[in-house]
Amino acid sequence: MIIHSWNVNGIRACTKKGFLDYLEQYQPDIVGLQEVKALPEQLEQPFPEEYHAYWNPAKRRGYSGTVILSKVEPIAVTNGIGIEEHDDEGRVMTAEYDDFYFVTVYTPNAKGDLSRLPYRTEAWDPAFLNYLQELKKKKTVVFGGDLNVAHEEIDLARPKSNRGSSGFTDEERANFSKIVQAGFIDTFRDMYPDEEEQYSWWSYRAGARDRNVGWRIDYMCVDQESMDRVEDSFALDQVLGSDHCPVGIEFVD
Repeated sequence: MIIHSWNVNGIRACTKKGFLDYLEQYQPDIVGLQEVKALPEQLEQPFPEEYHAYWNPAKRRGYSGTVILSKVEPIAVTNGIGIEEHDDEGRVMTAEYDDFYFVTVYTPNAKGDLSRLPYRTEAWDPAFLNYLQELKKKKTVVFGGDLNVAHEEIDLARPKSNRGSSGFTDEERANFSKIVQAGFIDTFRDMYPDEEEQYSWWSYRAGARDRNVGWRIDYMCVDQESMDRVEDSFALDQVLGSDHCPVGIEFVD
């Protein structure tokens, strides 16, 4: 089973830049999308019929929002984590399958001035981790998304100049470590511990993508007990259409 995650930074714009070609070429069985910034009726081109499509738009139009596309119809799909203050922005969806849950997540950005850092690190992160831990009590958990943090220095091109900036603060990095300590594995880094210059997001400024001045802030994670079901973990950095690229795993169903 091929499972992907992609922050599309606007599904309407991404569709005009090759999103449907991406689906045709890579044929993911499941893909979680973040930052879709749209409602279903706003799509000019529908998703392929082979995919069941589930939406969790934000209450604020044109902002945030997630989608799950799945070739296999899930047993159930749940929007949010069950806490109203965290669920208004459409940041989490969970699809339940026979022996695992797939969660797609778009973690709040701390903002350039770090004004949202306290909410992100003191409220959101603990609540989301608790949600994952509750799911894990029932079934295997696979989650993927834009977690808006580069965990280690190897995960961004310029760690020294970005230390303390949004996405690379000590608090955000420590909270990702708590996810790992709770038994969830960053599949790419586990399989490729020394892989450098493998990023998933590049600023639109100054030709950053052409120069590969990027950050690895998009992840595919599984619970520790299921890591042996992951045959590969990868970033499709050649896929354009967003300032992020898709990331994914080959997962033995």
